Amino acid sequence: MTTPAITVDALNKTFHTGPKQQVKALDNVTLSVDKGSCLAVVGESGSGKTTLARIIVGLETPDSGAVTVSGKPVAPRANRRELRRRARDIQMVFQDPQSSLNRRLSVRVAVDEVLKAHSHLNRAQRQVRCAELFTLVGLEPRFLDALPSELSGGQKQRVAIARALAADPAVIVLDESVAALDVTVQAQILELLASLRTSHGLTYLFITHDLSVVQMIADQVVVMRQGRIVERGTTAEVLTNPQHPYTQLLLACAPRPGWKPERGMIRKLREEIAS
Repeated sequence: MTTPAITVDALNKTFHTGPKQQVKALDNVTLSVDKGSCLAVVGESGSGKTTLARIIVGLETPDSGAVTVSGKPVAPRANRRELRRRARDIQMVFQDPQSSLNRRLSVRVAVDEVLKAHSHLNRAQRQVRCAELFTLVGLEPRFLDALPSELSGGQKQRVAIARALAADPAVIVLDESVAALDVTVQAQILELLASLRTSHGLTYLFITHDLSVVQMIADQVVVMRQGRIVERGTTAEVLTNPQHPYTQLLLACAPRPGWKPERGMIRKLREEIAS
């Protein structure tokens, strides 16, 4: 039996929002992701899915519980050496690529700085590798010297993916990485991600609120609500035969061709969830 790419064991996280107010972001969350697979974590805003992603990559510290990536524990308070090692195991692609790009510098710099930190390539070799990475994600190398403002949203997300690949990770966490793109560009990015997963043996943790993209990329689905996992299974099982009323509600509310809100059913599902 192979070691899972990601293992999450009994994670808990509470945020204090005021002197006497707190929000339970994660409540005893346990899951695993097999190597080379894609697990989609689905839920509405505030369900805890982004907090889960940030803890897995080490950007947040859990109150309790444990995370391992590629068989190595994710230390809650890592030193610089540990952070550098972790970056070679796991990378994250955010919803807004602009946040990870310096608007005053060319996008070449964004990719080159990762290569400089995580490879032994000299400057000339890094320039060649930057061009290779751009080609890999479907961008012409001529865009290397462009500023972020000169690129479209889809192009900037491709740069963000190239930047993640520059560290040569085994695992990539994608946090709403196609949510800000129009439908056509979404499909192109999802097709790119599927191709890269096959060609590079990557493992994905795909965070989304959009069930329509799940069936295009995920093997397994976890549904979260109020910090808890309420349903899990294969993509086909969850999307065609959902068991939990909350999953049924998400599917009932998902727009699709010819879709009309079934207000009576939606109201009934909301009442079941509330009870």
